[in-house]
This record gives sequence, structure tokens and C-alpha cells, in this order.
Amino acid sequence: MSAFKPLVFSGVQPTGNLHLGNYLGAIKKFVALQDTSDCIYCVVDLHSLTAQLVHDDLADQTRSITAAFLASGIDPKKHIVFNQSRVMQHAELAWIFNCVARIGWMNKMTQFKDKAGKDRENASLGLLAYPSLMAADILLYRATHVPVGEDQKQHLELTRDIAQKFNNDFSDRIAGLGVGVEMRIGEETVNGYFPLTEPVIGGPAARIMSLRDGSKKMSKSDPSDLSRINLTDDADAISKKIRKAKTDPEALPSEVDGLESRPEAENLVGIYAGLAEMSKADVLKEFGGQQFSVFKPALADLAVERLAPIATEMRRIQGDRAYVDAVLRDGGERAGVLAETTMKTVRDIIGLLQG
Repeated sequence: MSAFKPLVFSGVQPTGNLHLGNYLGAIKKFVALQDTSDCIYCVVDLHSLTAQLVHDDLADQTRSITAAFLASGIDPKKHIVFNQSRVMQHAELAWIFNCVARIGWMNKMTQFKDKAGKDRENASLGLLAYPSLMAADILLYRATHVPVGEDQKQHLELTRDIAQKFNNDFSDRIAGLGVGVEMRIGEETVNGYFPLTEPVIGGPAARIMSLRDGSKKMSKSDPSDLSRINLTDDADAISKKIRKAKTDPEALPSEVDGLESRPEAENLVGIYAGLAEMSKADVLKEFGGQQFSVFKPALADLAVERLAPIATEMRRIQGDRAYVDAVLRDGGERAGVLAETTMKTVRDIIGLLQG
């Protein structure tokens, strides 16, 4: 084997309604990547158990995320769309990676510290091991690229650490089986079975903030529905939320540097840039010197134009449960074939008896 085949993998948790931040920060990027890459998109339902063990509607939440993928333009025939729990090899590889990863690595994860809070002893083991399962999600398909937000960069770095340690520890066995790729790691050349996955980050709207507080990330858990634009919002709701979005009394600056210390202004400019597929600098060339009384209506019109059709299509797809389930079932079968191919080799590398 001379090189890793390029492949994009990403997953979204089925918890709460998807919003504009999920769309601009992730799903819109997913849609664009499918034109240039082979892609696997997963609804990571097992991950949702780390935040909340008991769910009343996990199956319907899974269908809702799938509907959002499809309504946004992801092609489930050309690529793979499935839910994680259908493919048992995710959990199998996660256990192996639990044995590869070090406790010290897990304890450094800022997301665990944030979610566990002061009562870390009462946090679930699943919450601590979450990044190991994420690594398994990615490396089960030997994905070379993952579109991630800023809050997941550390987890992807851990995925690379796990892959690197596995490759180092089993380099001779990987070479003996003839299943590796020669990789230069520091001063050493090893035979690697797993790629060191690269992040796909960027764009003018990679991180979308609350419409009510520009210092906080847009969140589906925020008690105020006015803080976010849900992908299921109709045109009237989208316009209303943008009209009511918090701003400051100053006019928009003409240069990007002028957005510093103006979080709400920067957020709205970033949203416009993301929806219009242009840079913040170009947005300010058009609207610099204008008051928000001019900019907000323009942003509302753009948001309605881009998002309302997705909301309509999403509602239509959600109404066809049989179709959504068929997409997930087909995707799960195709993903399962790829996953078992990887796991057969991993079991051989480790030395597990099989067959």
C-alpha cells in the first residue's frame, strides 16, 4: 500500500434542533466537500449518551439530523449517510483505542473539564472516553480529513495521537502483514495502518455566536429561542430573529479590523459572509459605514433566501419516516462493509484469534 485513499468523515450528535451555527459551521461544508471527495456522514447517536443517558426521542432526533443532511443537499447514494449505532465496529475499535490512549491525554481534554464541571468524580466514564470513540468513528474508515469546528480541534489532535501510537506500537506487525503505509514521524519512519487525519477548518463563518450575546456560541440548549435560527424556522421567524438580534449603536466599519471589540457586529457580518459565500472584508466593502437598520434587512432577506427552502424540504423529508429509515439502513449496510474490512485487519495486527 503506497498511500491512504482520501476520504472525508464527519458526525453530528442527535441532540436538540439544528441551527444556523450547525449549518454554516458544518453541514454547508459537508455539502461542498461531497463534490470533491468521497464522504461518510454519520449521526453519532452513541455519543449523545455521554451528555444524557435517557432520551425520550433519540430515534426521532436521529431522523431529524438525517433529514437536515438530505434537505441541505447531501446525496446518500453517492456518499454514505448512516447512524453510528448500526455499525457495531465503532464500539469495538473504541475499546481498542481505550487501551491505546493514556488517561493523562483524556484528562487534558478541555471539553471534558467544561462538561464535567467541578463534580468530575460523578461524571460518566463515557464522557471521559468520548474522544476515544470519536477517534474510532474517524479511523474505522481510515478517514484522511474531518471538517471540524474550533471546539473539536483538540479531539482531532487526540485522534492523531492515538493513530500515531498505534502505528508506532504495531509498526513491525503492520509491515509483516503488508497492510501499512510508510510514514515519517519525527526522525523515524514507521509502517502505519491509520492515517494522521487532517482537519478541514475555515470559512468566514466557522464559529457562529448567539444572536443575543456575541460572546457565547449559538447553542440549541440556550433557553432563549431568539438566540438562534433553527433550521426548521420559517421565513417570518428568521426575519424576526435577525431584526431582534443584539447590536451596538455604531455604524458598520469599512475594514475587518474595525470589528474588534464588537462581537455582535462581527457575528452578524460573519453570518452574512457565510451565507453569501464571501469574505468579511467584501461584506464590509458593501455595507461599511451603513447602520444596522440597513444591514439587518439585507441579512434577513439573504437568510430567508438560503435557509427557508432547506426548512421546507426538511419538514417534507421528516414526514416520510420510511424514506429516512431506508437511507440510514442502506448507509449502515455500506458503512458496515467498510468497517469490518478495517476491523479484520486490526484484529490481525493486534493478534486476536478470529476465523
